[in-house]
Amino acid sequence: MNFLGIDIGTTSLKAAVFSDKLEQLSQATVDYTLETSGVYAEFSTEKYWDITKEGIKKATEGLEIEALSIDTQCETLILTDENGIPVRKAIVWVDNRADEEAKMIEAHFGRKKVYEVTGQPEITATWPASKLLWVKRNEPEIWKKTKKIFLLEDYILYKMTGKFVTEKTLQSSTIYFDIKKGTWWEEMLEFIGVDSAMLPKLYDSGVEIGEYEGMKVVTGAMDQVAGSIGAGIVRKGIISEMTGTTMVLFVPTDTIPEFSENCIIPCHYNFDGKYALVLWTSVAGMAFKWFKNNFCENYEDFNALTAIAEKIEPGANGLTMLPHLCGSTMPKYNPEARGAFYGITLEHTRAHFVRAILEAISCMLKANLDYINVEAEEIRLMGGGAKSELWNQIKSDMTGKTLTTLKNKETACLGSAILAGVGCGAFSSVENACAMIETDKVFTPGNVDYSKVYENYTRLDDLLNRRI
Repeated sequence: MNFLGIDIGTTSLKAAVFSDKLEQLSQATVDYTLETSGVYAEFSTEKYWDITKEGIKKATEGLEIEALSIDTQCETLILTDENGIPVRKAIVWVDNRADEEAKMIEAHFGRKKVYEVTGQPEITATWPASKLLWVKRNEPEIWKKTKKIFLLEDYILYKMTGKFVTEKTLQSSTIYFDIKKGTWWEEMLEFIGVDSAMLPKLYDSGVEIGEYEGMKVVTGAMDQVAGSIGAGIVRKGIISEMTGTTMVLFVPTDTIPEFSENCIIPCHYNFDGKYALVLWTSVAGMAFKWFKNNFCENYEDFNALTAIAEKIEPGANGLTMLPHLCGSTMPKYNPEARGAFYGITLEHTRAHFVRAILEAISCMLKANLDYINVEAEEIRLMGGGAKSELWNQIKSDMTGKTLTTLKNKETACLGSAILAGVGCGAFSSVENACAMIETDKVFTPGNVDYSKVYENYTRLDDLLNRRI
């Protein structure tokens, strides 16, 4: 049997087919561009369905598929009439128009109560509750027409099956979902003026709900949960780190940590009915890409840059970088933070700057691991950053942790495919399926002492990363 996993990201869709041995048989990518202006970010709802159909067609050509499942970002909001026809464009998760509404919600409930019910330590403009309140206050004619409220995965499932359903991991950051009870939070819905009948029926991940073109359709998971499944992060002691545009740490946990005014780590509902801490930074690989695009035009790719950095001694001859090119989030929230290089001398070359960037992102990883203070016997690496052996080794030496890469790099698609297999009965459980996931290379701490590098990084961060 073969299974299709679909990962709908912010600007591209990936679809991949896997066998029941988790061998990847095909892959397709469909890119698209958001409509953005200032704090606004929108996209045609109908086009989401069009690119999904295109991705499915490309990935499944010549293959028989038993079941499929989808993962998406959490907060992309879609509003329709009673027949599922969109009444406006989708408001994409990165949209920040609802800042005033977020402040209204925080003033009414307070951060502590929202966290204790939903696991979200902050009330932001990106959360669907804030977006819905914005539409109600600013687009009353649209609001009158709104009868069904979807997130992106929900809408694609609806188009495939006609079922108005959702799954619980996707709803974690709406701030109108109770992650302890696994139900809608009626008090929040009442405040923002939403009847629960406007919301889809709640299911667990990995449940068959219908059929599309001969394929069984199974509820999926939010993108980070699907990625963690595809990386085999299905028990405590193993966590994942993804260095892509940003850095994300995914940490399974049995319990919701106590609320702290100084802690901004969100706690999400996980596929197994338990929880996961999800830490993220504003910039990671983006800082490396920025430097390459602006100062290294003659270098063909990132491998060429890491090759010159490998010749530089650890510590980059005293050159220290702060990677806060888009502000900082964790462990220190400061949207006003800015990037910096410090300690530049006439001896420093392009290679030193590249090395300093790789070490700075590694320092940021150590800072976040120290922040969550969770014992991890193994960290599995994901994202484009995991392709660099030099960078992986720096991270291992910096953190003192064993880091492991994975043979299959499309972890979100694989995680969704595993859920598809569970939903149709091919796998007895997610955990049993994940036992087939193959790791690749292992990086263990060597003899390099990065304590001085980390000390310089934290000293510079303490000095410059302060809200004015």
